[in-house]
Amino acid sequence: MSASEYSAMLSVAIAEARKGLAEGGIPIGAAIFDASGKLIGAGHNRRVQNGDPSLHGETDAFRNAGRQRSYRKLIMVTTLAPCWYCSGLVRQFNFGTLIVGESRNFQGGIEWLRSLGVNVVNLDSEECFLLLRDYIRANPAVWNEDIGQE
Repeated sequence: MSASEYSAMLSVAIAEARKGLAEGGIPIGAAIFDASGKLIGAGHNRRVQNGDPSLHGETDAFRNAGRQRSYRKLIMVTTLAPCWYCSGLVRQFNFGTLIVGESRNFQGGIEWLRSLGVNVVNLDSEECFLLLRDYIRANPAVWNEDIGQE
C-alpha cells in the first residue's frame, strides 16, 4: 500500500478521535482495515465517557470489527502509538501491520512490536500530534490516568 492509502486510512481514525473529543473524552481514534483497504471496524477512546478503563481506541475498533478468522492480514490504524495494553492486543491477535498517526506525544510499544516482526508505519501526522498535545496540556490528570502514570 502507498503512503496516500495509509493517510486515507488514518483519516478514519482521526475522525474517530474527534468524535471522542466532542463527547468529552480523550482524542484517540483507531480503525481496522483489510488488505484491500476495506474498513472492518472503527472506534475511539471512551474511557471517560463510559467509565471503562479498558475502552481504548484500539480495543473499541477491535470490538466493533467483530470476530475475525485471522488478523494477520488486517491493518490496525491508530492516531497515537499504542500503549502497552493495546500493543498487547496487536501482538496477541497477530496483526501484520500497524499504522501510527504519531509517536511524539507517546512512544508506547511500537519498538517492541517492530522487534516481533509487526510492520509499523509511523506517519508522524501533525494533525494527530497537535490534537493530542492540546488535550494533554488541558487535561494532564486524565491523560496520566489513561497511560497508567501516577
